[in-house]
Amino acid sequence: MESAYLLDIVIMLAAAVLAVPVFRATGLGAVPGFLVAGILVGPSGLALIDNVSEIRHLAELGVVLLLFVIGIELKPSRLWLMRRQVFGLGTLQVVVTGAVLGAAAFLFMDVSFRAAALIGPILALSSTAFVLQILAEQRSLQSVYGRNTLAVLLLQDLAVVPLLALIPLLAMPELTIGTDIAVALVEALAILVAAIVGGRVLLQPLLHRVAQARSKEVFTALTVLLVLGSAILTEHLGMSMAMGAFIAGLLIADSPFRHEVMAEIEPFRGLLLGLFFMSMGMSLQFGEFLAQPTLILGMLIALIAIKFIVLWPLAAAFGLGARTGAAVALLLAQSGEFGLVLFAYASDAALLEPALFQQLLVVVVLSMLVTPPLARLAQHLAATRSRSSDMDHEEPDAAPVVLAGFGRVGRRIGRVLAQAGVPYVAIDNDSSLVLEQRAKGHPVFYGDGQRPDVLRSIGIADARSVIVIIDDFEASERIVATLREAHPHIEILARGHNAAQCRRLRDLGATVAVSENLEASVELAREVLIHEGVTREQGETLLRDFRTEYYADVDEAPADNPKV
Repeated sequence: MESAYLLDIVIMLAAAVLAVPVFRATGLGAVPGFLVAGILVGPSGLALIDNVSEIRHLAELGVVLLLFVIGIELKPSRLWLMRRQVFGLGTLQVVVTGAVLGAAAFLFMDVSFRAAALIGPILALSSTAFVLQILAEQRSLQSVYGRNTLAVLLLQDLAVVPLLALIPLLAMPELTIGTDIAVALVEALAILVAAIVGGRVLLQPLLHRVAQARSKEVFTALTVLLVLGSAILTEHLGMSMAMGAFIAGLLIADSPFRHEVMAEIEPFRGLLLGLFFMSMGMSLQFGEFLAQPTLILGMLIALIAIKFIVLWPLAAAFGLGARTGAAVALLLAQSGEFGLVLFAYASDAALLEPALFQQLLVVVVLSMLVTPPLARLAQHLAATRSRSSDMDHEEPDAAPVVLAGFGRVGRRIGRVLAQAGVPYVAIDNDSSLVLEQRAKGHPVFYGDGQRPDVLRSIGIADARSVIVIIDDFEASERIVATLREAHPHIEILARGHNAAQCRRLRDLGATVAVSENLEASVELAREVLIHEGVTREQGETLLRDFRTEYYADVDEAPADNPKV
Protein backbone atom coordinates (compact mmCIF):
# COMPACT_ATOMS: atom_id res chain seq x y z
CA MET A 1 0.00 0.00 0.00
CA GLU A 2 2.81 2.41 0.93
CA SER A 3 4.64 1.74 -2.33
CA ALA A 4 1.40 2.29 -4.29
CA TYR A 5 0.90 5.64 -2.54
CA LEU A 6 4.51 6.58 -3.34
CA LEU A 7 3.93 5.58 -6.98
CA ASP A 8 0.90 7.91 -7.11
CA ILE A 9 3.09 10.81 -5.93
CA VAL A 10 5.75 9.97 -8.55
CA ILE A 11 3.09 9.93 -11.28
CA MET A 12 1.68 13.30 -10.18
CA LEU A 13 5.12 14.91 -10.00
CA ALA A 14 5.99 13.59 -13.45
CA ALA A 15 2.71 14.87 -14.91
CA ALA A 16 3.25 18.31 -13.35
CA VAL A 17 6.85 18.50 -14.60
CA LEU A 18 5.64 17.74 -18.13
CA ALA A 19 2.44 19.81 -18.24
CA VAL A 20 3.14 22.97 -16.25
CA PRO A 21 6.16 24.21 -18.30
CA VAL A 22 4.16 23.69 -21.51
CA PHE A 23 1.25 25.76 -20.19
CA ARG A 24 3.59 28.47 -18.94
CA ALA A 25 5.33 28.61 -22.30
CA THR A 26 2.00 29.03 -24.11
CA GLY A 27 0.94 31.83 -21.76
CA LEU A 28 -1.84 29.89 -20.04
CA GLY A 29 -0.12 29.87 -16.63
CA ALA A 30 0.73 27.26 -14.02
CA VAL A 31 -2.75 26.72 -12.53
CA PRO A 32 -4.36 25.37 -15.74
CA GLY A 33 -1.24 23.27 -16.20
CA PHE A 34 -1.73 21.57 -12.83
CA LEU A 35 -5.44 21.07 -13.56
CA VAL A 36 -4.80 19.47 -16.94
CA ALA A 37 -2.03 17.30 -15.46
CA GLY A 38 -4.54 16.05 -12.89
CA ILE A 39 -7.12 15.37 -15.58
CA LEU A 40 -4.61 13.35 -17.62
CA VAL A 41 -3.56 11.03 -14.78
CA GLY A 42 -6.99 10.85 -13.11
CA PRO A 43 -10.06 8.70 -13.76
CA SER A 44 -11.24 10.93 -16.64
CA GLY A 45 -7.89 10.61 -18.42
CA LEU A 46 -5.39 7.78 -18.44
CA ALA A 47 -6.69 6.48 -15.08
CA LEU A 48 -3.16 6.12 -13.71
CA ILE A 49 -4.42 7.23 -10.29
CA ASP A 50 -7.75 6.30 -8.77
CA ASN A 51 -7.04 7.08 -5.09
CA VAL A 52 -8.31 10.65 -5.46
CA SER A 53 -9.99 11.09 -2.06
CA GLU A 54 -6.86 10.37 0.00
CA ILE A 55 -4.76 12.62 -2.21
CA ARG A 56 -7.27 15.44 -1.70
CA HIS A 57 -6.83 15.24 2.08
CA LEU A 58 -3.11 15.86 1.68
CA ALA A 59 -3.70 18.49 -1.00
CA GLU A 60 -5.91 20.53 1.33
CA LEU A 61 -2.71 21.60 3.08
CA GLY A 62 -1.94 23.62 -0.04
CA VAL A 63 -5.13 25.64 0.50
CA VAL A 64 -4.21 26.11 4.16
CA LEU A 65 -0.80 27.48 3.22
CA LEU A 66 -2.31 29.70 0.52
CA LEU A 67 -4.66 31.32 3.06
CA PHE A 68 -1.70 31.76 5.42
CA VAL A 69 0.28 33.65 2.77
CA ILE A 70 -2.75 35.77 1.85
CA GLY A 71 -3.16 36.67 5.52
CA ILE A 72 0.47 37.82 5.63
CA GLU A 73 0.16 39.87 2.44
CA LEU A 74 -3.08 41.62 3.43
CA LYS A 75 -1.35 44.24 5.55
CA PRO A 76 -3.73 46.87 6.96
CA SER A 77 -1.45 49.65 5.69
CA ARG A 78 -1.62 48.28 2.16
CA LEU A 79 -5.41 48.06 2.26
CA TRP A 80 -5.67 51.59 3.65
CA LEU A 81 -3.62 53.09 0.81
CA MET A 82 -6.03 51.55 -1.71
CA ARG A 83 -9.14 51.83 0.46
CA ARG A 84 -11.37 53.54 -2.12
CA GLN A 85 -10.79 50.92 -4.80
CA VAL A 86 -10.61 47.96 -2.40
CA PHE A 87 -13.60 48.68 -0.20
CA GLY A 88 -15.54 50.61 -2.82
CA LEU A 89 -15.07 49.01 -6.23
CA GLY A 90 -14.05 45.63 -4.83
CA THR A 91 -16.99 45.35 -2.44
CA LEU A 92 -19.51 46.39 -5.08
CA GLN A 93 -18.07 43.89 -7.56
CA VAL A 94 -18.35 40.96 -5.14
CA VAL A 95 -21.78 41.90 -3.78
CA VAL A 96 -23.49 42.85 -7.05
CA THR A 97 -21.90 40.10 -9.16
CA GLY A 98 -22.58 37.53 -6.44
CA ALA A 99 -26.22 38.59 -6.18
CA VAL A 100 -26.79 38.46 -9.95
CA LEU A 101 -25.03 35.09 -10.36
CA GLY A 102 -26.82 33.67 -7.32
CA ALA A 103 -30.20 34.80 -8.63
CA ALA A 104 -29.41 33.32 -12.06
CA ALA A 105 -28.43 29.99 -10.46
CA PHE A 106 -31.60 29.91 -8.35
CA LEU A 107 -33.91 30.78 -11.26
CA PHE A 108 -32.36 28.84 -14.13
CA MET A 109 -30.40 25.94 -12.61
CA ASP A 110 -33.08 24.56 -10.28
CA VAL A 111 -30.87 24.65 -7.18
CA SER A 112 -31.81 25.29 -3.55
CA PHE A 113 -31.62 28.74 -2.03
CA ARG A 114 -28.68 27.67 0.15
CA ALA A 115 -26.72 26.41 -2.85
CA ALA A 116 -27.52 29.57 -4.85
CA ALA A 117 -26.39 31.73 -1.89
CA LEU A 118 -22.96 30.09 -2.20
CA ILE A 119 -22.69 29.67 -5.97
CA GLY A 120 -23.16 33.38 -6.72
CA PRO A 121 -20.46 34.84 -4.42
CA ILE A 122 -18.04 32.00 -5.16
CA LEU A 123 -18.29 32.49 -8.93
CA ALA A 124 -17.89 36.25 -8.36
CA LEU A 125 -14.30 35.59 -7.26
CA SER A 126 -11.52 35.67 -9.84
CA SER A 127 -8.14 33.96 -10.03
CA THR A 128 -5.67 35.99 -7.97
CA ALA A 129 -2.71 33.80 -8.90
CA PHE A 130 -3.55 33.76 -12.60
CA VAL A 131 -4.38 37.47 -12.98
CA LEU A 132 -1.35 38.69 -11.03
CA GLN A 133 0.87 36.48 -13.17
CA ILE A 134 -0.64 37.98 -16.32
CA LEU A 135 -0.24 41.55 -15.03
CA ALA A 136 3.39 40.84 -14.13
CA GLU A 137 4.09 39.43 -17.60
CA GLN A 138 2.41 42.48 -19.17
CA ARG A 139 4.40 44.78 -16.82
CA SER A 140 1.09 46.43 -15.97
CA LEU A 141 1.00 46.05 -12.17
CA GLN A 142 1.76 49.75 -11.62
CA SER A 143 -0.62 51.04 -14.31
CA VAL A 144 -4.08 52.42 -13.45
CA TYR A 145 -5.53 49.29 -15.04
CA GLY A 146 -3.26 47.03 -12.98
CA ARG A 147 -3.71 48.82 -9.66
CA ASN A 148 -7.51 48.77 -9.87
CA THR A 149 -7.47 45.10 -10.85
CA LEU A 150 -5.26 44.40 -7.83
CA ALA A 151 -7.67 46.34 -5.57
CA VAL A 152 -10.62 44.16 -6.62
CA LEU A 153 -8.53 41.01 -6.14
CA LEU A 154 -7.56 42.11 -2.61
CA LEU A 155 -11.22 42.47 -1.63
CA GLN A 156 -12.01 39.11 -3.23
CA ASP A 157 -9.26 37.51 -1.14
CA LEU A 158 -10.81 39.07 1.96
CA ALA A 159 -14.23 37.78 0.89
CA VAL A 160 -12.95 34.20 0.99
CA VAL A 161 -12.87 34.34 4.79
CA PRO A 162 -16.61 35.02 5.36
CA LEU A 163 -17.45 32.53 2.61
CA LEU A 164 -15.44 29.88 4.44
CA ALA A 165 -17.39 30.72 7.60
CA LEU A 166 -20.69 30.71 5.68
CA ILE A 167 -20.37 27.13 4.42
CA PRO A 168 -20.74 25.38 7.82
CA LEU A 169 -23.57 27.79 8.70
CA LEU A 170 -25.51 26.91 5.57
CA ALA A 171 -24.84 23.22 6.23
CA MET A 172 -26.75 23.38 9.53
CA PRO A 173 -29.90 21.26 9.12
CA GLU A 174 -32.01 23.54 11.33
CA LEU A 175 -30.64 26.84 10.12
CA THR A 176 -32.71 29.86 11.04
CA ILE A 177 -32.10 33.37 9.86
CA GLY A 178 -32.13 34.83 13.37
CA THR A 179 -30.79 33.20 16.49
CA ASP A 180 -28.65 30.39 15.05
CA ILE A 181 -26.73 32.62 12.65
CA ALA A 182 -26.28 35.32 15.29
CA VAL A 183 -24.92 32.84 17.85
CA ALA A 184 -22.59 31.25 15.30
CA LEU A 185 -21.26 34.64 14.20
CA VAL A 186 -20.68 35.73 17.82
CA GLU A 187 -18.82 32.48 18.51
CA ALA A 188 -16.70 32.93 15.39
CA LEU A 189 -15.92 36.54 16.32
CA ALA A 190 -14.96 35.53 19.85
CA ILE A 191 -12.60 32.88 18.48
CA LEU A 192 -11.02 35.40 16.10
CA VAL A 193 -10.51 38.00 18.84
CA ALA A 194 -9.05 35.44 21.25
CA ALA A 195 -6.70 34.08 18.59
CA ILE A 196 -5.50 37.54 17.55
CA VAL A 197 -4.97 38.78 21.11
CA GLY A 198 -3.23 35.57 22.16
CA GLY A 199 -1.11 35.55 19.05
CA ARG A 200 0.01 39.15 19.50
CA VAL A 201 1.08 38.44 23.08
CA LEU A 202 2.82 35.12 22.46
CA LEU A 203 3.83 34.90 18.82
CA GLN A 204 6.47 37.61 18.39
CA PRO A 205 8.43 36.70 21.55
CA LEU A 206 8.40 33.06 20.45
CA LEU A 207 9.67 33.92 16.96
CA HIS A 208 12.34 36.13 18.52
CA ARG A 209 13.56 33.35 20.81
CA VAL A 210 13.78 30.85 17.96
CA ALA A 211 15.50 33.38 15.69
CA GLN A 212 18.16 33.94 18.35
CA ALA A 213 19.08 30.27 18.10
CA ARG A 214 20.26 30.96 14.51
CA SER A 215 18.99 27.54 13.38
CA LYS A 216 17.28 27.52 10.01
CA GLU A 217 15.81 24.08 10.62
CA VAL A 218 14.20 25.11 13.90
CA PHE A 219 12.78 28.28 12.38
CA THR A 220 11.32 26.22 9.52
CA ALA A 221 9.81 23.79 12.02
CA LEU A 222 8.26 26.67 13.99
CA THR A 223 6.77 28.17 10.82
CA VAL A 224 5.14 24.89 9.81
CA LEU A 225 3.97 24.34 13.40
CA LEU A 226 2.39 27.80 13.45
CA VAL A 227 0.41 27.16 10.27
CA LEU A 228 -0.71 23.62 11.01
CA GLY A 229 -1.29 24.25 14.70
CA SER A 230 -3.57 27.24 14.05
CA ALA A 231 -5.39 25.30 11.32
CA ILE A 232 -6.06 22.29 13.57
CA LEU A 233 -7.08 24.51 16.49
CA THR A 234 -9.74 26.38 14.51
CA GLU A 235 -10.99 23.11 13.02
CA HIS A 236 -11.56 21.73 16.53
CA LEU A 237 -13.38 24.96 17.42
CA GLY A 238 -15.84 24.41 14.58
CA MET A 239 -14.24 26.61 11.90
CA SER A 240 -12.25 25.62 8.82
CA MET A 241 -8.53 24.85 8.78
CA ALA A 242 -8.06 27.52 6.12
CA MET A 243 -9.62 30.10 8.45
CA GLY A 244 -7.07 29.27 11.15
CA ALA A 245 -4.19 29.62 8.72
CA PHE A 246 -5.56 32.97 7.54
CA ILE A 247 -5.69 34.23 11.15
CA ALA A 248 -2.10 33.10 11.70
CA GLY A 249 -1.06 34.97 8.56
CA LEU A 250 -2.74 38.16 9.79
CA LEU A 251 -0.78 37.88 13.03
CA ILE A 252 2.47 37.72 11.06
CA ALA A 253 1.53 40.53 8.62
CA ASP A 254 3.02 43.38 10.66
CA SER A 255 5.75 41.32 12.29
CA PRO A 256 9.44 41.96 11.57
CA PHE A 257 9.73 38.21 10.89
CA ARG A 258 7.18 38.16 8.05
CA HIS A 259 9.66 37.92 5.16
CA GLU A 260 11.67 35.09 6.71
CA VAL A 261 8.43 33.23 7.50
CA MET A 262 7.16 33.67 3.93
CA ALA A 263 10.48 32.44 2.56
CA GLU A 264 10.27 29.34 4.75
CA ILE A 265 6.70 28.50 3.77
CA GLU A 266 6.90 29.29 0.03
CA PRO A 267 8.32 25.93 -1.17
CA PHE A 268 5.69 23.99 0.80
CA ARG A 269 2.90 26.27 -0.41
CA GLY A 270 3.81 26.03 -4.08
CA LEU A 271 4.15 22.25 -4.10
CA LEU A 272 1.06 21.48 -2.02
CA LEU A 273 -1.09 24.04 -3.83
CA GLY A 274 -0.08 22.48 -7.12
CA LEU A 275 -1.06 19.12 -5.65
CA PHE A 276 -4.46 20.58 -4.72
CA PHE A 277 -5.10 21.77 -8.26
CA MET A 278 -4.07 18.39 -9.59
CA SER A 279 -6.49 16.70 -7.19
CA MET A 280 -9.24 19.01 -8.52
CA GLY A 281 -8.31 17.97 -12.04
CA MET A 282 -8.50 14.32 -11.03
CA SER A 283 -11.94 14.99 -9.51
CA LEU A 284 -13.27 16.37 -12.78
CA GLN A 285 -15.54 14.06 -14.70
CA PHE A 286 -15.53 15.34 -18.26
CA GLY A 287 -18.32 12.96 -19.05
CA GLU A 288 -20.54 15.74 -17.64
CA PHE A 289 -19.24 18.10 -20.31
CA LEU A 290 -19.47 15.56 -23.11
CA ALA A 291 -23.00 14.64 -22.06
CA GLN A 292 -24.20 18.26 -21.86
CA PRO A 293 -21.79 20.46 -23.83
CA THR A 294 -24.44 23.06 -24.64
CA LEU A 295 -25.35 23.50 -20.97
CA ILE A 296 -21.73 23.78 -19.83
CA LEU A 297 -20.79 26.24 -22.59
CA GLY A 298 -23.92 28.24 -21.86
CA MET A 299 -22.96 28.44 -18.17
CA LEU A 300 -19.44 29.51 -19.15
CA ILE A 301 -20.65 32.26 -21.49
CA ALA A 302 -23.19 33.44 -18.92
CA LEU A 303 -20.51 33.60 -16.21
CA ILE A 304 -18.11 35.69 -18.28
CA ALA A 305 -20.88 37.92 -19.66
CA ILE A 306 -22.44 38.64 -16.24
CA LYS A 307 -19.12 39.41 -14.58
CA PHE A 308 -18.12 41.70 -17.44
CA ILE A 309 -21.48 43.48 -17.64
CA VAL A 310 -21.53 44.11 -13.87
CA LEU A 311 -17.91 45.20 -13.39
CA TRP A 312 -17.56 47.42 -16.47
CA PRO A 313 -20.01 50.16 -15.41
CA LEU A 314 -18.82 49.91 -11.79
CA ALA A 315 -15.23 50.51 -12.89
CA ALA A 316 -16.33 53.40 -15.10
CA ALA A 317 -18.23 54.91 -12.14
CA PHE A 318 -14.96 54.92 -10.17
CA GLY A 319 -13.34 57.12 -12.80
CA LEU A 320 -11.49 54.52 -14.86
CA GLY A 321 -13.05 55.43 -18.18
CA ALA A 322 -14.73 53.14 -20.68
CA ARG A 323 -11.64 51.41 -22.07
CA THR A 324 -9.73 50.93 -18.81
CA GLY A 325 -12.92 49.80 -17.08
CA ALA A 326 -13.55 47.29 -19.85
CA ALA A 327 -9.97 46.04 -19.52
CA VAL A 328 -10.38 45.45 -15.78
CA ALA A 329 -13.74 43.71 -16.34
CA LEU A 330 -12.31 41.41 -19.03
CA LEU A 331 -9.31 40.42 -16.93
CA LEU A 332 -11.53 39.53 -13.94
CA ALA A 333 -14.28 37.77 -15.93
CA GLN A 334 -13.09 34.26 -15.07
CA SER A 335 -13.62 32.32 -11.88
CA GLY A 336 -10.52 31.21 -10.02
CA GLU A 337 -8.68 28.89 -7.70
CA PHE A 338 -10.86 29.82 -4.74
CA GLY A 339 -13.87 28.70 -6.72
CA LEU A 340 -12.33 25.24 -6.78
CA VAL A 341 -11.49 25.45 -3.07
CA LEU A 342 -14.89 26.68 -1.88
CA PHE A 343 -16.92 24.41 -4.14
CA ALA A 344 -14.93 21.44 -2.80
CA TYR A 345 -15.75 22.50 0.79
CA ALA A 346 -19.42 23.03 -0.15
CA SER A 347 -19.56 19.59 -1.77
CA ASP A 348 -18.05 17.97 1.33
CA ALA A 349 -20.73 19.75 3.40
CA ALA A 350 -23.45 18.24 1.13
CA LEU A 351 -24.57 21.69 -0.04
CA LEU A 352 -24.00 20.79 -3.71
CA GLU A 353 -25.25 17.74 -5.58
CA PRO A 354 -22.42 15.68 -7.14
CA ALA A 355 -23.58 16.43 -10.70
CA LEU A 356 -23.83 20.18 -9.97
CA PHE A 357 -20.41 20.12 -8.30
CA GLN A 358 -18.88 18.57 -11.42
CA GLN A 359 -20.58 21.11 -13.70
CA LEU A 360 -19.29 24.01 -11.61
CA LEU A 361 -15.74 22.63 -11.56
CA VAL A 362 -15.74 22.28 -15.35
CA VAL A 363 -17.05 25.84 -15.77
CA VAL A 364 -14.36 27.23 -13.44
CA VAL A 365 -11.58 25.38 -15.26
CA LEU A 366 -12.83 26.41 -18.71
CA SER A 367 -13.16 30.05 -17.60
CA MET A 368 -9.51 30.01 -16.54
CA LEU A 369 -8.45 28.45 -19.83
CA VAL A 370 -10.15 31.21 -21.87
CA THR A 371 -8.56 33.97 -19.78
CA PRO A 372 -5.32 34.43 -21.81
CA PRO A 373 -7.11 35.67 -24.98
CA LEU A 374 -9.33 37.90 -22.82
CA ALA A 375 -6.20 39.24 -21.12
CA ARG A 376 -4.62 40.13 -24.48
CA LEU A 377 -7.75 42.06 -25.43
CA ALA A 378 -7.70 43.76 -22.01
CA GLN A 379 -4.07 44.77 -22.48
CA HIS A 380 -4.90 46.26 -25.89
CA LEU A 381 -7.77 48.29 -24.43
CA ALA A 382 -5.65 49.49 -21.50
CA ALA A 383 -2.78 50.46 -23.84
CA THR A 384 -5.17 52.38 -26.09
CA ARG A 385 -6.53 54.18 -23.05
CA SER A 386 -3.02 55.11 -21.88
CA ARG A 387 -2.31 56.77 -25.23
CA SER A 388 -5.40 58.93 -24.95
CA SER A 389 -5.43 59.85 -21.26
CA ASP A 390 -2.94 61.38 -18.87
CA MET A 391 -4.35 59.23 -16.06
CA ASP A 392 -2.36 56.20 -17.15
CA HIS A 393 0.89 58.11 -17.46
CA GLU A 394 1.41 57.99 -13.73
CA GLU A 395 4.87 56.80 -12.87
CA PRO A 396 5.10 53.78 -10.61
CA ASP A 397 5.89 54.42 -6.99
CA ALA A 398 9.60 54.89 -6.28
CA ALA A 399 11.14 51.52 -5.52
CA PRO A 400 12.93 51.48 -2.16
CA VAL A 401 16.63 51.07 -1.59
CA VAL A 402 17.34 47.76 0.13
CA LEU A 403 19.95 47.66 2.88
CA ALA A 404 21.37 44.18 3.42
CA GLY A 405 22.58 44.64 6.97
CA PHE A 406 21.50 47.20 9.57
CA GLY A 407 24.46 47.45 11.91
CA ARG A 408 26.19 50.73 12.69
CA VAL A 409 27.02 51.53 9.07
CA GLY A 410 23.59 50.45 7.84
CA ARG A 411 21.84 52.62 10.41
CA ARG A 412 23.90 55.64 9.40
CA ILE A 413 23.07 55.10 5.75
CA GLY A 414 19.41 54.66 6.64
CA ARG A 415 19.44 57.94 8.57
CA VAL A 416 20.93 59.78 5.59
CA LEU A 417 18.39 58.23 3.21
CA ALA A 418 15.53 59.17 5.54
CA GLN A 419 16.75 62.76 5.78
CA ALA A 420 16.97 62.88 1.97
CA GLY A 421 13.42 61.54 1.64
CA VAL A 422 14.59 58.35 -0.09
CA PRO A 423 12.48 55.32 0.95
CA TYR A 424 14.37 52.21 1.98
CA VAL A 425 13.85 48.84 3.65
CA ALA A 426 16.52 46.96 5.59
CA ILE A 427 17.08 43.31 6.43
CA ASP A 428 19.25 41.81 9.16
CA ASN A 429 19.60 38.38 10.77
CA ASP A 430 20.01 39.71 14.32
CA SER A 431 16.50 39.50 15.75
CA SER A 432 17.35 41.57 18.85
CA LEU A 433 18.69 44.39 16.70
CA VAL A 434 15.65 44.17 14.42
CA LEU A 435 13.17 44.47 17.30
CA GLU A 436 15.17 47.31 18.87
CA GLN A 437 15.37 49.32 15.63
CA ARG A 438 11.74 48.68 14.67
CA ALA A 439 10.72 50.08 18.05
CA LYS A 440 12.49 53.27 16.96
CA GLY A 441 10.47 53.35 13.75
CA HIS A 442 13.06 52.02 11.28
CA PRO A 443 11.78 49.81 8.40
CA VAL A 444 13.93 46.77 9.16
CA PHE A 445 12.92 43.11 8.98
CA TYR A 446 14.42 39.88 10.21
CA GLY A 447 15.86 37.59 7.53
CA ASP A 448 18.94 36.05 5.98
CA GLY A 449 20.02 38.23 3.06
CA GLN A 450 21.94 35.31 1.51
CA ARG A 451 18.68 33.55 0.66
CA PRO A 452 17.11 34.50 -2.70
CA ASP A 453 13.60 33.71 -1.44
CA VAL A 454 13.98 36.14 1.48
CA LEU A 455 15.24 38.86 -0.85
CA ARG A 456 12.35 38.17 -3.21
CA SER A 457 9.86 38.39 -0.35
CA ILE A 458 11.22 41.74 0.79
CA GLY A 459 10.65 43.17 -2.71
CA ILE A 460 14.09 43.04 -4.26
CA ALA A 461 12.62 42.87 -7.78
CA ASP A 462 11.20 46.39 -7.37
CA ALA A 463 14.31 47.94 -5.81
CA ARG A 464 16.49 50.32 -7.77
CA SER A 465 19.59 49.62 -5.71
CA VAL A 466 20.86 47.31 -2.96
CA ILE A 467 23.54 48.25 -0.44
CA VAL A 468 25.38 45.25 1.02
CA ILE A 469 26.89 46.27 4.37
CA ILE A 470 27.39 43.21 6.57
CA ASP A 471 30.53 42.29 8.48
CA ASP A 472 30.78 38.72 7.14
CA PHE A 473 32.70 39.10 3.86
CA GLU A 474 31.87 35.59 2.61
CA ALA A 475 28.20 36.29 3.17
CA SER A 476 28.60 39.59 1.28
CA GLU A 477 30.12 37.66 -1.62
CA ARG A 478 27.18 35.26 -1.72
CA ILE A 479 24.62 38.08 -1.58
CA VAL A 480 26.30 40.03 -4.39
CA ALA A 481 26.63 36.94 -6.59
CA THR A 482 23.02 35.90 -5.95
CA LEU A 483 21.68 39.38 -6.67
CA ARG A 484 23.67 39.81 -9.87
CA GLU A 485 22.56 36.45 -11.22
CA ALA A 486 18.88 36.96 -10.43
CA HIS A 487 18.68 40.71 -11.17
CA PRO A 488 21.29 41.67 -13.78
CA HIS A 489 20.11 45.29 -14.06
CA ILE A 490 19.95 46.20 -10.37
CA GLU A 491 22.49 48.62 -8.85
CA ILE A 492 24.58 46.79 -6.22
CA LEU A 493 26.75 48.80 -3.82
CA ALA A 494 28.93 46.76 -1.46
CA ARG A 495 31.38 47.39 1.36
CA GLY A 496 34.76 45.69 1.52
CA HIS A 497 37.42 46.04 4.17
CA ASN A 498 40.30 46.46 1.72
CA ALA A 499 41.17 46.63 -1.97
CA ALA A 500 41.35 42.86 -2.42
CA GLN A 501 37.84 42.43 -1.07
CA CYS A 502 36.57 45.30 -3.23
CA ARG A 503 38.07 43.68 -6.33
CA ARG A 504 36.41 40.39 -5.42
CA LEU A 505 33.04 42.08 -4.97
CA ARG A 506 33.41 43.86 -8.31
CA ASP A 507 34.28 40.57 -10.00
CA LEU A 508 31.09 39.02 -8.56
CA GLY A 509 28.94 41.80 -9.98
CA ALA A 510 28.93 44.72 -7.54
CA THR A 511 28.40 48.00 -9.39
CA VAL A 512 30.34 49.89 -6.73
CA ALA A 513 32.63 48.47 -4.03
CA VAL A 514 33.85 50.83 -1.30
CA SER A 515 36.94 50.11 0.81
CA GLU A 516 36.45 50.69 4.52
CA ASN A 517 40.22 51.08 5.04
CA LEU A 518 40.56 53.65 2.29
CA GLU A 519 37.72 55.85 3.48
CA ALA A 520 39.08 55.86 7.04
CA SER A 521 42.55 56.75 5.68
CA VAL A 522 41.12 59.56 3.55
CA GLU A 523 39.28 61.12 6.49
CA LEU A 524 42.38 60.99 8.70
CA ALA A 525 44.51 62.46 5.91
CA ARG A 526 41.98 65.28 5.43
CA GLU A 527 42.27 66.28 9.10
CA VAL A 528 46.10 66.18 8.94
CA LEU A 529 46.17 68.37 5.82
CA ILE A 530 43.91 70.93 7.45
CA HIS A 531 46.07 70.89 10.60
CA GLU A 532 49.23 71.42 8.50
CA GLY A 533 47.82 74.47 6.75
CA VAL A 534 46.99 72.95 3.36
CA THR A 535 44.02 74.82 1.87
CA ARG A 536 40.72 72.98 1.70
CA GLU A 537 40.66 73.18 -2.10
CA GLN A 538 44.17 71.73 -2.44
CA GLY A 539 43.40 69.02 0.09
CA GLU A 540 40.19 67.95 -1.63
CA THR A 541 41.98 67.80 -5.00
CA LEU A 542 44.76 65.62 -3.54
CA LEU A 543 42.30 63.29 -1.82
CA ARG A 544 40.09 63.04 -4.90
CA ASP A 545 43.05 62.10 -7.09
CA PHE A 546 44.24 59.58 -4.52
CA ARG A 547 40.79 57.98 -4.29
CA THR A 548 40.50 57.83 -8.09
CA GLU A 549 43.89 56.16 -8.40
CA TYR A 550 43.07 53.69 -5.63
CA TYR A 551 39.80 52.55 -7.13
CA ALA A 552 41.34 52.40 -10.59
CA ASP A 553 43.77 49.86 -9.15
CA VAL A 554 40.81 47.98 -7.69
CA ASP A 555 39.19 47.73 -11.11
CA GLU A 556 42.35 46.71 -12.94
CA ALA A 557 44.29 44.48 -10.53
CA PRO A 558 43.55 40.76 -10.15
CA ALA A 559 41.32 39.83 -7.25
CA ASP A 560 44.04 37.90 -5.42
CA ASN A 561 46.34 40.96 -5.24
CA PRO A 562 46.93 41.51 -1.51
CA LYS A 563 47.28 45.28 -1.87
CA VAL A 564 45.20 47.20 0.70
